[in-house]
Amino acid sequence: MSHYEIFDRSRLELKPLAERRHDLQLDRWLGLDDPTPAFSHPDLPVVAGRISQARHAGRARILMMGAHVLRAGVNRHIIDLLKTGSVDHIAMNGAGAIHDYELARIGATTESVDRYIRTGEFGLWRETGELNDWIREAAELSLGLGENVGRRIDASAFPHRDLSVFAAAYRCRVPVTVHAGIGYDIIHEHPNCDGAALGAASYRDFLIFARTVERLEGGVLLNFGSAIMGPEVYLKALAMARNVARQEGRSIRRFATAVFDVAPIHGDHRQELPKSDPGYYFRPHKTMLVRTVADGGESFYFCGDHRATLPALWRLLRERG
Repeated sequence: MSHYEIFDRSRLELKPLAERRHDLQLDRWLGLDDPTPAFSHPDLPVVAGRISQARHAGRARILMMGAHVLRAGVNRHIIDLLKTGSVDHIAMNGAGAIHDYELARIGATTESVDRYIRTGEFGLWRETGELNDWIREAAELSLGLGENVGRRIDASAFPHRDLSVFAAAYRCRVPVTVHAGIGYDIIHEHPNCDGAALGAASYRDFLIFARTVERLEGGVLLNFGSAIMGPEVYLKALAMARNVARQEGRSIRRFATAVFDVAPIHGDHRQELPKSDPGYYFRPHKTMLVRTVADGGESFYFCGDHRATLPALWRLLRERG
């Protein structure tokens, strides 16, 4: 028996999403033909070329992303990348599933932390807690967390499910893996959150991700705006894949990584900074752009808003066909 008391979740008051003020409404999400902020970089066509080559060779085309990429309004561009085969694996954090679910269900998402943390209402919205039931179901059915979320949204009557990246990926049979951290997401506040089920479903997603990384030789890994989850999950999965490849007389070293973020990297992004420089602790730089491609790979860095950079890459890929 533990010596310590735990929080009694039965005391919590959940409110309906209809009472929440949403910071992002449906008009935030771009159509494929809508104008986007300008973005250009001489290396962007090179990355588009690497993705095209990887697609034709059947190599991995992985998109890792933070949830705020969805909030940038580029769901339709991501969905088109799935449909055309430019991306064959998407990895997100837990918040990505939440935004995708809310957008599909009510056509809005995102609440003000400043507004709702003052009253203790932040995150405690009844409908969003349904994701916990789907996570428990995923664990019971031995499905990945992302797979079951996609399956459920695709089968739902949600009025905006056409904007769901998870549902589109499920229809395309492309894995979307959710790499959750316990206590990171609003659904972990809810009384129906089952930590064991969350761990089982998200760990299955990690193993699905590691399996995709086994195909990374000759492939491409994109990281949009994930400063912690992306580089850390990728690092461990790559170690596992290289361990097995070495035993089988193969290697996973000739591939491309591309990081898209808003943090400037001064100097050569292919060189690691000294520990005395605060930039050393920006994990996408040292992990994705330097260390893991040091023995045969190549890396690219693009600094800009996701509402500009992702559509810019999408347009180049569409031109290539």
